[in-house]
Amino acid sequence: MTAGPAESAFLEHFAALEAGLPGHGLPWLEDLRREASASFRELGIPTTRLEDWRFTPLTTLAKTPFQPAQGAREISPAAIESHTRVIGSAPRVVFVNGAYVPALSSVGELPPGVCISSLASALAREPERIEPHLSRCADHKTRAFTALNTALASDGLFLELAPGAVLAEPLHVLFVQTGEDPPIAAHLRNLVVAGPGSRALLVEHYIGSAQGVYLTNAVTEIIAGRDSRLEHIKLQQESENAYHIAGLSARQEAGSQITSHSLSLGGRLMRFDIQIMLGGEHAHCTLNGLYLARSTQHVDHHTTIDHAMPHTTSRELYKGILDGSAKGVFHGRIHVRPDAQKTNAHQSNRNLLLSESAAINSKPQLEIYADDVRCTHGAAIGRLDEDALFYLRTRGIDLEAARSLLTFAFASDVTGLLPIEPLRESMESFVRDWLSGGQGTR
Repeated sequence: MTAGPAESAFLEHFAALEAGLPGHGLPWLEDLRREASASFRELGIPTTRLEDWRFTPLTTLAKTPFQPAQGAREISPAAIESHTRVIGSAPRVVFVNGAYVPALSSVGELPPGVCISSLASALAREPERIEPHLSRCADHKTRAFTALNTALASDGLFLELAPGAVLAEPLHVLFVQTGEDPPIAAHLRNLVVAGPGSRALLVEHYIGSAQGVYLTNAVTEIIAGRDSRLEHIKLQQESENAYHIAGLSARQEAGSQITSHSLSLGGRLMRFDIQIMLGGEHAHCTLNGLYLARSTQHVDHHTTIDHAMPHTTSRELYKGILDGSAKGVFHGRIHVRPDAQKTNAHQSNRNLLLSESAAINSKPQLEIYADDVRCTHGAAIGRLDEDALFYLRTRGIDLEAARSLLTFAFASDVTGLLPIEPLRESMESFVRDWLSGGQGTR
């Protein structure tokens, strides 16, 4: 296709920045970036003519004159303290405007077999550890923003776990956008390689300045080795004017388990694509998600779980609460290949609309090509239960408090699953504040 103004601007970013991007001079990476740039030129920014983007117009994003993030702006530890304290003294890696900031990071002494690094540093020191895995899960040939990310990624997390390695504490990866004028775009790439039998808990956390207009384009790839256990929390608390486009792509080997918790709590427009490939027998994944939106916010979640082998299992629960004129999209797809007999999969999407103007498009989808499986899905869109409201009011609870109690209980089905107690309490406090009309306790 012919590149339009928005595509041309991003392609000009690549032409200007290519020589200074991490790993420049590595033939395999230069080839990958150029291939991805060509893919983006061909694909262009998605439009509503595409089925996967039918309900998410990107017109305003495409018209915003983003400039490439040019490295970290100085911020103090106090500026992020309210976000870091909910994880405690666990290892922390901080990126500001797409650049790693050692002064704000604290990794400490790591267990044997655990490597935590910025991706740029790993490419400079030991690129042979990156090459076999980078872009093996994330599809830069058919997904425009993944292609753009692959071409322009400035930095991100590299986490490698040797066979049997255990990272007992959570790893907190904090991405901060300061909101510049003109607006900036940061392209962040995270790579997690979990060896056979390894264990880890990762918190991927996005925040930004209160009024900043910016684009976060993030891609996370996870390779889960045989019998590994990985818990992944994605916490998105960006500014009310931010654009957040993100993807999580994972490939699981036999017996591995991935549990994903997604909390989408900010942003003007947010899109999160999850693609999980269960590529070994007895692999299991769990996807839990909560999204809150009000005013004119737009939140879009697309999930795909690919059952490629027999005896694989998956569980998915996504819940949304929408108020004001907010719009939501959920498209969940379970794909069962012909050889994936004995698959057991369940998907559920539940949405609560708190106003007449809020709307959600929910599309659960099963694609089953095997005959010996157990697969179910369901979706619900509704308002608060009038009988439950009446019951609470008969107990002396006023109407607004009753509404808040029921809505909080709806959200707690997801927040209650968070495995880190201080974070769980912080998110519960955020939801309560949000329901009372505040911005959430951030």
